[in-house]
Amino acid sequence: MNYYIKNATLVNEGQTFKASVFVSDGKIAKIIRESEVPEPVEGPIDSETAFRQAQRSSTQVIDAQGKYLIPGVIDEHVHFREPGLTYKADIFTESHAAVAGGVTSFMDMPNTIPQTTTQELLQEKFDLAAEKSLANYSFYLGATNDNLSEVVKTDPKRVCGIKLFMGSSTGNMLVDKGDVLEGLFKESPCLIAAHCEDEELIQHNSDLYDEMVKRDIVESKAYLHPKIRTETACYLSSSKAVDLALKTNAKLHILHISTAKELELFRNDIPLKDKKITAETCPHYLRFCDDDYRKMKFSIKCNPAIKAEKNKVALMEGIQNGLIDTIASDHAPHRRNEKYTGNYFTSKSGFASIQHSLEVMLEWVRQGELTFPQVVQMMCHNPAILYQIDRRGFLREGYHADLALVDLNAEHLISTANEFTKCHWTPYKRMWMHSRVTHTFVNGNLVYEDGIFYEENKGQRLEFNR
Repeated sequence: MNYYIKNATLVNEGQTFKASVFVSDGKIAKIIRESEVPEPVEGPIDSETAFRQAQRSSTQVIDAQGKYLIPGVIDEHVHFREPGLTYKADIFTESHAAVAGGVTSFMDMPNTIPQTTTQELLQEKFDLAAEKSLANYSFYLGATNDNLSEVVKTDPKRVCGIKLFMGSSTGNMLVDKGDVLEGLFKESPCLIAAHCEDEELIQHNSDLYDEMVKRDIVESKAYLHPKIRTETACYLSSSKAVDLALKTNAKLHILHISTAKELELFRNDIPLKDKKITAETCPHYLRFCDDDYRKMKFSIKCNPAIKAEKNKVALMEGIQNGLIDTIASDHAPHRRNEKYTGNYFTSKSGFASIQHSLEVMLEWVRQGELTFPQVVQMMCHNPAILYQIDRRGFLREGYHADLALVDLNAEHLISTANEFTKCHWTPYKRMWMHSRVTHTFVNGNLVYEDGIFYEENKGQRLEFNR
């Protein structure tokens, strides 16, 4: 099927302009600015083959008057829980939530059961996604204290990166041996995406507050989270990772930055394509602060912890001044009974968010904190640049037609009844949003339209120009 998306307002590469877009054979065949060519007539009106193909009678016309067309969001940081934890989520359900939120490509983390720490297990996940995912996909290989031989086998043209847990994780995925860390940074064939929290300090704080809870000095409530997973714990680990990257010339991407202090570690004076050390943050670190634990309780418990208001302010400034390079959801679903245990030490960290990450960011556009082109830069362009993704992340002729149509005047209340993630809840429930994704295209196929999914077409494996 070919598509003609007419009367759209495109947001792309720092510009906002009216145009129509032809989609043919899975690619963006032609972008015609409003001033250049009127609505097409029958027959060839352009010499380019792709443009002529888009004129055929099989073309479906979508009138996007009043809507904004953007490149599909590339979410570099998700936990879709498959294999082994599919009672929480799976690739099929979470890719539905993704495309409903305008996310056309995702990169999934290795802390599943079994953990994705060998090339064979990595390939098994790619095979699962080929059968189940509506969105495009890639998967990280997980580093451990004893799998460097697997890490060096990774094909940088076919795999998004190596995931490194420098903070506590499940099983044996915490990498805390100095010689192993240095070897990993020296020999990794592709980008290292790091979770940075100092495990020793976190364990010390956990023991301290556990004892205080037992002695009834404090309650075992959610507000303990930033007191245990502190700003210092983040900075100690992030600075260590940066030192290793500088020493070895590795490409390091520090995930889910949550503190003002960590921003000192990054640069904004060189183009992203030339940076070796980069930073990601997430919408929830911009939306919430430690005061929100009183009302939100365990629903906003995540790792790293949501912290004091000053950090939220600094992170927004970091986006505006180029110290932060990408925004990802860190979508990490758990069932309600795993979150609402009433006990800090048993409540799971993480929550579902991929369906709402774009619309949450667009609230700051409405409030004047960010521009729409800035949001597109952080969520679409920059992940494509940073990961060197082949022909995605931009509205360019010849690129894969991964597209999202957004209505900025679609006020709605987030309701669990409309959640497509398997766990069917999100901390954003009962919050008012003012934008909504109405259509999502993946590889030129319409996969989502106003609450309806078209499941006959599946996403593709991402490829990287490295």
